[in-house]
Amino acid sequence: MSELRVRVLNEDEWPKYREIRLRALRESPEAFVASAEEEEAFDEDVWQARMERSRRILAESEEDVVGVVSIGAGHRTTIPGAGELFGLWVDPPRRGTGVARKLMEEAARVGRDEGLRQLLYWVGTDNGRAVAFASSFGFRPTDDRRPMRIHGVDEEDAESEEMMMVYPLGDHGGVPTSL
Repeated sequence: MSELRVRVLNEDEWPKYREIRLRALRESPEAFVASAEEEEAFDEDVWQARMERSRRILAESEEDVVGVVSIGAGHRTTIPGAGELFGLWVDPPRRGTGVARKLMEEAARVGRDEGLRQLLYWVGTDNGRAVAFASSFGFRPTDDRRPMRIHGVDEEDAESEEMMMVYPLGDHGGVPTSL
């Protein structure tokens, strides 16, 4: 297996982010609230604005992008000192090979560098693999739940539920703050 490189995209690399985001939406529609059809219609300025408000982290193997995750420093949460981790996706042949862990490690580093105290991660309650992975990384479940509508599954949209998981970034003794 070739060497894995994980890096934060620059804002001018929005076309690369767009490409991997749409690939993820097409490959795993059940894992996302958005649909590829919706996001394909976005203008360039929407993609550029997305790059300005969140960090986009890629995992690359040689010339291939094999994973992505995003971290938003507070724009999607009202919890002080928290950033939200979202959009985690790994190319199916690379799942279970450490790509997701490397993406999460880089996201945690970025969060610490930006002064965040914790990362929030909304995970589908019926996605056992994602819940197990987040738990193994150190995320802990909370009682916070929200409905999740999944587009592109079967003929009609499906209803599901997400739970918020929390990962402390600083020296908080393993206890999430501000919950």
